[in-house]
Amino acid sequence: TCPASKTYYDRKRREGKGHKQALLALARRRVNVLWAMIRDGQYFHASPPVAAAA
Repeated sequence: TCPASKTYYDRKRREGKGHKQALLALARRRVNVLWAMIRDGQYFHASPPVAAAA
């Protein structure tokens, strides 16, 4: 139900990947996010933080 995940999955399908390949790519992307959260000790944020202009 996540719009970002749906967009990523649809993009992979348009690139010619089958359902299973697109789903695995999405799962790999989510695992990378989980690993970064564990590594950095941070909570999930749906949108990336915006750096302030100096």
